Amino acid sequence: MTRPTPQVIVVGSGINSLVCAAVLATRGKSVLVLERNSTLGGCIRTEELFPGYRHDILSSWYPLFVGSPGYAELKPALQRAGLEFVQSEYTTGVVLPDGRGLALKQDIEDAVRRIDAVAPGDGAAFGAMAHRLFTQDAELTFGLLGNSPYSWAVLKLLYKEWRKRGIDGLTAFAADSLESFRRWAERTLKSDIVRALVAPWVLHTGLGPDEACSALIGKLTFAAVVAGGMPVVRGGSGGSGGSGGIVAALKTVIEQHGGELLTNMHVERVLTSGRRATGVVAGGRTFEASESVVCNVTPPQLYGRLLSDAPAPVRERAAGYRFGRGAMQIHFALKAPPTWCEPELLKVPLVHLTESMEQVCMSVVEANNGLLPGRPTIAIGQPTAVDPSRAPEGAWILWIQMQELPVQLKGDALGGIAVPADGGWTEQVREAVADRVQARLEHVMPGLSQLVVGRRAYSPADLEGMNCNLVGGDPYSGVCSPDQFFWLRPFAGLHGAKAHRTPYRNVFHIGASTHPGPGLGGGSGWLVAQQLAPR
Repeated sequence: MTRPTPQVIVVGSGINSLVCAAVLATRGKSVLVLERNSTLGGCIRTEELFPGYRHDILSSWYPLFVGSPGYAELKPALQRAGLEFVQSEYTTGVVLPDGRGLALKQDIEDAVRRIDAVAPGDGAAFGAMAHRLFTQDAELTFGLLGNSPYSWAVLKLLYKEWRKRGIDGLTAFAADSLESFRRWAERTLKSDIVRALVAPWVLHTGLGPDEACSALIGKLTFAAVVAGGMPVVRGGSGGSGGSGGIVAALKTVIEQHGGELLTNMHVERVLTSGRRATGVVAGGRTFEASESVVCNVTPPQLYGRLLSDAPAPVRERAAGYRFGRGAMQIHFALKAPPTWCEPELLKVPLVHLTESMEQVCMSVVEANNGLLPGRPTIAIGQPTAVDPSRAPEGAWILWIQMQELPVQLKGDALGGIAVPADGGWTEQVREAVADRVQARLEHVMPGLSQLVVGRRAYSPADLEGMNCNLVGGDPYSGVCSPDQFFWLRPFAGLHGAKAHRTPYRNVFHIGASTHPGPGLGGGSGWLVAQQLAPR
């Protein structure tokens, strides 16, 4: 039987691809999604690593998706497909190696009081910062991040803000947006523990506290989490326990509206005629597209392989696209909840373990120089604090992420872990780092090792092996530095009139390497869907 020619082919099945395909399908477009792996989802992947324990291997928390326009549009259909999000009254916190900690709830005013209780004045400073972000600067900040940067909507927004703020006001906003987190924190926050509370959130876009733009990113991410919470997918939701429920529900919506999704389909190239795409070659087969091809890949993949006949300047810029540090995931299955030195932290979905803001900065520098950090910042996720159904009754799961790891190993900051001569990640190095992390966790969760049913670690090389967009284990598919962010993401001299465009009139580029960047919000997929099927 001959397959009908789809109007749109989507390459890759990460959240941006699935949101794009689902929106297009519900608006009447015929879509075909092609995924190189045996499973859909990109960075959304849930597995039963140990009997009865459902672990989110990569991403686990979805505040950006739950607050996104794509989810708002698809929410009724996704709920009918069984998707349900759940969150607790707590959001985030910090723990120091000596066991002292601070837990925050989903409430800005409560956070102000809790912070002021341990660091008088810093709570008020945080409250003032959050108020400015969500009132005075909200329309400009979220308008810039939520729209195509080359759209009339952004031009009108800038004109409106110019009339309200004047040139001086706009340039002041730009200057604040470029400031480093350390400089802002040293000027605004007086307490080391509060600086340590906020600083790790900078890492969640691949930046470090000393880098340009890290103040805006860190403040915005932290304040948004405190205000909006840390939602996870309820176990069994969408036909799959854990975050896989998002993928299952989006797949259902696409198929219910006539779309098709194929796995084990490695797309080798995009077929072009002049400056238009006619389809793709995948798995040795040719798939035609009558209207458009949407590619969720990195710039080097897009212009080095799929569109290898693109203009030379574009290929050169794509080849120079900069990826960031590697990440590492460690999953613990525990037979009982851990005993925190600070008991309230057991209720918190995501806690960061670090000595200080300065230690976060030091770990970033060590990783940037090829060293395994001696005291890495550890993001300690507790999905069972929100959804106990992911583990056997009375049991617990720890979801551990580190974002300060070198892609190529040159040594160990403490001199205790031997690295191979070729600088590659091996099982021995990975497990030695996991041992270091587990020992570090013991300081804040005494007796942790006696509770471990199983542990599974994934190095930066393992992450890239699971998802080719995570080059070098970079979970954000490229550094969000000023030269690779907003108008300039993925790089300058490309977009022409609209974001997500390529030199080919009907080929579109989406994913974390494109505007508005990483975060699992589905933003670029939704923005391209607006262009292909406007309402």
